[in-house]
Amino acid sequence: MRPTVNDIAREAGVSLATVDRVLNARPGVRDKTIRAVNDAIVKLGYVRDLTAANLARSRNYRMAVVLPDTESQFVQSLADALTDAGSIAAAARMDLRLHRFPAEDPHALAALLTGLPGRGYAGVALMAPETPILRDAIRSLRAKGLPVVALVSDLPNTGRDHFIGTDNRAAGRTAGVLMGRFLGPTPAQVLVLGQSLLARDMIERRRGFDEVMLRDFPQLDVLPSLETHGSGQTLRHVVAERLANAPGVRGIYAMGDGHRALTQVIDEMGLSGKLVVICHELTPHVRQALEGGEITAVITQNLGHLARSTLRVLRAKADNLPLDAGQEQIRIEIVLRENLPPIPDSAALSAAEPTDTAA
Repeated sequence: MRPTVNDIAREAGVSLATVDRVLNARPGVRDKTIRAVNDAIVKLGYVRDLTAANLARSRNYRMAVVLPDTESQFVQSLADALTDAGSIAAAARMDLRLHRFPAEDPHALAALLTGLPGRGYAGVALMAPETPILRDAIRSLRAKGLPVVALVSDLPNTGRDHFIGTDNRAAGRTAGVLMGRFLGPTPAQVLVLGQSLLARDMIERRRGFDEVMLRDFPQLDVLPSLETHGSGQTLRHVVAERLANAPGVRGIYAMGDGHRALTQVIDEMGLSGKLVVICHELTPHVRQALEGGEITAVITQNLGHLARSTLRVLRAKADNLPLDAGQEQIRIEIVLRENLPPIPDSAALSAAEPTDTAA
């Protein structure tokens, strides 16, 4: 039989009220008594059921998720997945609140984060590029007791508590293998696109891509990355200019979003279906482009898994509990036209957790 708080009280020679104060770290208990209660916990092998405890005292977990306010289909799909996960988790007293910030305004993001403490939040999840301003804002949140997790793109220099997303360097290596094998042994040039060379996910993907290309496919000349700054117009301009002046380009690696503008400019130049195009994230437009042969392969992740993992990790951090590393690992998936999954049913996406183990 599992030991109870009554057993602890009896072993330590204190009242149930004192045991409760020690378990919940409330003031007003002498150090000697705290030691006696903790010694009794260790001796009896007591393991606290935090879920039951939180339900008993009606604890609510209000979580903030902060995403850039862009027209990106990926960001919108992520927001939808988080909203779905939050609706399901509401039964377990989870209250997810989505916040958006101007993608190119780090000061607005910092101001948003600064205003979160004192509003009843138990944790914050964030998708944003790492800047000095953001580092200071995250450190301030953590100093005030709010755990912070990074989404999709890591923020390792901020002191964040956890990263939820795929290994972007491994994703870049995967893109390199696909590009090299699709292009074959003939010498060619490869164009690389990214929103910003300051974004960590872009940096890591490019690093992984280059590692594989230099090691395994020396016949391929990978050109310097072109920045699009999240602008479809900029993407169209830089791609058209590069393709017009580099006739040896036979492959394009799109490390970020802008897939609609990319396929449009390729089509306008009469190159649709003639280039190997590898990109990230299975958005509605990318699915369409895969079916039409405009995009060759997609490296993606299960957004339902990522959303559910976000809530589980935030709650664990709020309760100071360990994580199940295997359950929270977001796996890299490769999608081709030949293995396109059916369009997700929102009801199916919200099904039980076994889908996470195959994510």
